[in-house]
Amino acid sequence: MPTPVVLGALAVLLAGPLPWVLSRWTGLRRTPAAAMLLWQSAALAAVLAALGAGLSLVTARLWEDPAGPGDVVVACLAGAVTVVVLARLLLSGHRTGTSLRRMRRLHRERVDLVAQVDGGVSVLDHDVPVAYCVPGMSRSRIVVSRSTLTRLAPAELGAVLEHERSHLRARHDLVLEAFTVLHLAFPRWVASASARREVEVLVEVLADRAACRTGGRRDLVSALVTLAGSPAPAGSLGSAGSSLAARVEVLRDTRPHPWQSTAVSVLAAAILALPTLLVVLPWLDRLV
Repeated sequence: MPTPVVLGALAVLLAGPLPWVLSRWTGLRRTPAAAMLLWQSAALAAVLAALGAGLSLVTARLWEDPAGPGDVVVACLAGAVTVVVLARLLLSGHRTGTSLRRMRRLHRERVDLVAQVDGGVSVLDHDVPVAYCVPGMSRSRIVVSRSTLTRLAPAELGAVLEHERSHLRARHDLVLEAFTVLHLAFPRWVASASARREVEVLVEVLADRAACRTGGRRDLVSALVTLAGSPAPAGSLGSAGSSLAARVEVLRDTRPHPWQSTAVSVLAAAILALPTLLVVLPWLDRLV
């Protein structure tokens, strides 16, 4: 089967069916770092396959000896499709990034107007318990309400704050942004929203794990239950965010899973290597 066809089929598979399957493998959440690597590898492999399909067809046609008018026409059409795919990615990235940064900047400005700063945390005078962070390159904010301070014990509050600091340190907002860009860039009949939803859960699980390394699991779980259902503004990352029940289930599993972590990491490397090799090998073969 020609390489462009294989790459095109692989791009469709990695953009839609594979994320749907992986999202139902809930046991992946027990090894969140490896699972995140797998999701990122699959997303990057989908982009490489989509771009590589067009490039492979262009080079295959132009390398014909001699290249006829039909080969040139096919190569031009394939090149145009590749440019469109790349343009959609860039446009989606620009629109998503611009919208999120404007939204976060405005929210930070509003928080600064009405909140009191206590120990580097912005405290809102609000009766509903909330805790979230507003990411930024240099002006991040961790925001809690006065009700959060009164309803959480010191250890619980410490766990929640560490959860939010972990989001900011790891720049989980950029991870979520990248998956949003890919979802919007691929056609609706190809793209799967499963990837974005599952990555939302994984970033929360990773932040939960970070909070548990400096505090107690029970304190974090108790705090999450208290904050359950608390609203978080668009563009922010909230402690009581995605799939609270799934996160509590992961927190209760204290066993290490080294074999799963290793196997998932190997799978991630294999998924990323496949389209890379399919794109690179024909070039290397031509040079040799």
